[in-house]
Amino acid sequence: MSAKKTTTKTAAKKPSAKPKAKAAKPATKTTKSKKPKADGKMSALDAAAKVLAGSSEPMTTKQLIEAMATKGLWTSPGGKTPHATLYSAIAREINDKGNDARFVKAERGKFAAKK
Repeated sequence: MSAKKTTTKTAAKKPSAKPKAKAAKPATKTTKSKKPKADGKMSALDAAAKVLAGSSEPMTTKQLIEAMATKGLWTSPGGKTPHATLYSAIAREINDKGNDARFVKAERGKFAAKK
C-alpha cells in the first residue's frame, strides 16, 4: 500500500480592507481676544474685517484682496487664488461663530462688517 501524500495549503489571512475609523478631533476653543502674531503681521481675516469696517457697502473677496493690498494691510504670500481662500475663511467664521462673527453675508458673493 502506498500512502498518498496530501498537501494542504494554509491560506494566509489577509488583513481586512476596511479603513480604520479616525479618532474624533477634540473641539477647539475659540477665544474672544486674539493675540497678535509674533512677527507683527495681520492675518487676512483681520485685514478684511478692518477694510469692511471702513467701507459703507458690501464687497466681494476680490475687492477685499485688492483693498487690503492697496492699504498695505495684507498681501498674498504668492497664492494663486487668495480671494477663494478668504471667501472660505469668512464663510467658516460666520458658520462657526454665528452671532459673534465679525462678518455678515450681505448678498451673493458679498460680505459686510457686522454692525
